[in-house]
Amino acid sequence: MSDEGLLRLPTAEEVEAFWRDGVVCLRGVLDPACVLAMAPAVERLIRESLGTTMVDMSAMGEELARAGETVLSDATASGGRFVSGIDHWRVDADCARFACRSAVPAIVARLLGASRLNLWEDSILVKEPGTPERTAWHQDLSYFHVSGEQVCTTWIPLDLADAETGAMRFARGSHRWADLYRPNMFVSNMPMVGTVGEQVPDIDAMAAAGAVELLQFALGPGDMTVHHARTLHAAGGNRSRERRRRAISLRYCGDDARYHFRPGAPRKPHHDFVQEGDALGGPDCPEVWRA
Repeated sequence: MSDEGLLRLPTAEEVEAFWRDGVVCLRGVLDPACVLAMAPAVERLIRESLGTTMVDMSAMGEELARAGETVLSDATASGGRFVSGIDHWRVDADCARFACRSAVPAIVARLLGASRLNLWEDSILVKEPGTPERTAWHQDLSYFHVSGEQVCTTWIPLDLADAETGAMRFARGSHRWADLYRPNMFVSNMPMVGTVGEQVPDIDAMAAAGAVELLQFALGPGDMTVHHARTLHAAGGNRSRERRRRAISLRYCGDDARYHFRPGAPRKPHHDFVQEGDALGGPDCPEVWRA
């Protein structure tokens, strides 16, 4: 545990915004050099992914890769490439250091009001220039086998991210909606087979009708968003022909988090060895911060 790269902690106003809106944009909280130092690891993981899994989104239609696996769209088919994968911290020392020993856990702990913090997973999310694939509206908690209010996701860009390159959008206040929604295939609204819950509503139509407010933030290295695990969010494709959209997403759980298994959602190998209601911990959900 350390505060490597910390420039500042969230203010009281930012903590209030997180719990009120379900998301907060934190500007200038991380040293950009610390974030950009992860670029070689991201590039390495992209190369490794290209060598193992290729999914042509245009050819497969609705038959997309399961959540938790690497997802790639073929540049020759779609004009761009979308790369996504999880749990790189388990196999990559740079990713482990950033997820567990950077300043990010301290920043998140302040927002959550947590006395301790456990890592749930990390993710690398890259949309190359000209990538048409949108990230569908979804709710992270639907994919997590965990319960609790102190559960959140960070999104940390390595490039300037805006509406053109596919910066995330958030349905303001949706973390307070009563429904838990079925997990989908990320680039499709199709729910995962065997899952339970409500269908994700048409958030764009609701926004057009004035029924919900959408939030979107332009971000650069050193900035980050943090959203509650129940907050509905999405992202557009990368319409830019020149700019990339590389980001690292880290998911953390606080004091009240417990294992809670959700039918149909992809499991991790260690889930075979924990029980419903167990506290998080051990090498698979390591403690990364304590007051």
